[in-house]
Amino acid sequence: MKPPDYRDRLSTGIVHFGPGAFHRAHQADYVDRLLHDDPRWGIAAVSLRSAATVDALKAQDGLYTLAVLDARTSFRTIGAHSRFFGPNDGACVRQQLRDPAVRIVTSTVTEKGYCLAGDGTLDFTHPDISRDLLQPEQPVSLIGWLAMGLADRRANALPPFTPLCCDNMAANGRKLQAAVLAFAQRIDPQIARWIEGEVAFPNTMVDSITPATDDRLRSLVRDGTGFDDAVPVSREAYTQWVLEDGLPPGSPDFRSVGVTLTPDVEAWEKAKLRILNGAHSSLAYLGLLLGLETVAEAMAHVEHRHVRAQEAAHVEDRAQRHFGGAEGHHRRRMAVHDGERIGPLRVDLAVYEALEIRLARVAVLHVRLQVVGLDVCARDELRRE
Repeated sequence: MKPPDYRDRLSTGIVHFGPGAFHRAHQADYVDRLLHDDPRWGIAAVSLRSAATVDALKAQDGLYTLAVLDARTSFRTIGAHSRFFGPNDGACVRQQLRDPAVRIVTSTVTEKGYCLAGDGTLDFTHPDISRDLLQPEQPVSLIGWLAMGLADRRANALPPFTPLCCDNMAANGRKLQAAVLAFAQRIDPQIARWIEGEVAFPNTMVDSITPATDDRLRSLVRDGTGFDDAVPVSREAYTQWVLEDGLPPGSPDFRSVGVTLTPDVEAWEKAKLRILNGAHSSLAYLGLLLGLETVAEAMAHVEHRHVRAQEAAHVEDRAQRHFGGAEGHHRRRMAVHDGERIGPLRVDLAVYEALEIRLARVAVLHVRLQVVGLDVCARDELRRE
C-alpha cells in the first residue's frame, strides 16, 4: 500500500480507545483527510482488551484499506494512526495522555465499555470500576483511564484534553462526563472539581453502516487494489459526524473535513433515530419474515417497496440509499441483535413517529416475537398482518 503523503510529517494529537472497524471506517477517515493539511493530529490507537488489531496494524506500518461500498466500490489507503498500544502497554498509554500535544481523546468501546448502570450513571458494582477504584494508577476501564489521564494533566499544570465519546448513545458527552466525575469523586474530590470546571465533554452523533471485516471483504480489497490487507474496513458511502460546538482553542479543525458543529446535537440524534435507525430496524425485523439475509435485500423486495411507497413515503430518499447501500453487507441479524438492547427505544421514538401505523404495527409485533420471546399472540397477529 502506498502511504499518504503526510506520513513522514505525522505526529500524534489524538488518542483513541477502541480501534475497531467503526472507528477506522469513520473517525479515522475524517482525520485522514484533515492530516493532508495539518499533520499534527495523528491518532494513537489504544486497545484495552486485545492486541490483535493494533498488532495487525503495526505489521502493516499503520496502513489499511477503507472500501466505500456504493453503486461503484472505491478504495482508499488510510494512514491516520501514528502509534499502537495494547493491553500490556499501560505505561506508554499514560505517557501519551500526558503529552501536551494530545488535545483530543476519542472512544468507541460500545455502550457496555462505559460501565454504566441501567439509569445511565456509573455502575460502581461493575468489576472493572471496582478494580480501578482499588488500583487507580493501573486502570483497566475507559473511565479509569480518562480520570487518571486528566489527573496527570492537572498534576503537571497542563491544559486538559477533550474526551469525545463516539459511541451510539444519546447525550453521550453528558453521560461520559457524569461517569468520569463520579469516579474521580471517589478517588479525590479536588480532581473531580477540577475536571468539572476545566474539561469539556461535548455530545456527539455518529452514523455510517460499517459491516464486520471478513474474508469476503479481504478478497474484494485484494481484487480491487492488488494488496493483501489483513485488516481492511468498509462502510457505506453515507457518513455523518456531528459534534457539539465549543471545542477548546487549539482543537482540530474538524469542520474543514465535513464534521457538523452544532449547539444542539439532540436534534440530530432524533433525526437519525426517526429517519434511519427506526426504519432500519423495522426493515430488519420484516426481512426475517421473508427469510432475507440483509437489510438491502429487504429494501429491494417489491413488497417492502410497496409498503414504503404507500405508507412511509415521507422517509427521505437518503434512507433508501442508506438501507440499499453497502452492497447488502449489513446483515439483518446484526440489526436484530442490536434490537435486543435498543429496539424498544427505536420503536417508541422512531417507528411510531417516522413510519405509518401499519408498518409500525408489524415491526412492533416482530420485536415482541424476536426480542421479548415467543409471544404466541404476537405470532398470530403477525400472520394476520
